[in-house]
Amino acid sequence: QVQPVESGGGSVQTGGSLRLSCVGSGDTTNKMYCMGWFRQAPGKERGGIASIRHDGITTYAPSGKGRFRNSRENANNTLYLQMKGLEPEDTGTYYCVIAWGVPCPPPPRWVRLGPDDYWGQGTQVTVSS
Repeated sequence: QVQPVESGGGSVQTGGSLRLSCVGSGDTTNKMYCMGWFRQAPGKERGGIASIRHDGITTYAPSGKGRFRNSRENANNTLYLQMKGLEPEDTGTYYCVIAWGVPCPPPPRWVRLGPDDYWGQGTQVTVSS
């Protein structure tokens, strides 16, 4: 069992920046896991932002390309999402997800990482115009 715990959300104005963090607590002895960020925006379906393999290879979903940077520190079981140039459409709850034994990145629909993935509680990002 592993529990991702997100932090770093907040309220910013258009053009602002935030850095989200996620720490995977629990049994993470096996470092060969995929980590990812998903977003639930108000009134919209949940969608993917980015995923990253244990070796650091990152893939961005369309929503995460250009202004977001994904990184991880295996020694600390930590995932980061640096967000710059934030826009109101970036508003939503951002979830950190961890999964073993899954394709990383996930399939193109970016619904989730896998059937046995672990989700954090989410951190809220609000961007005002």
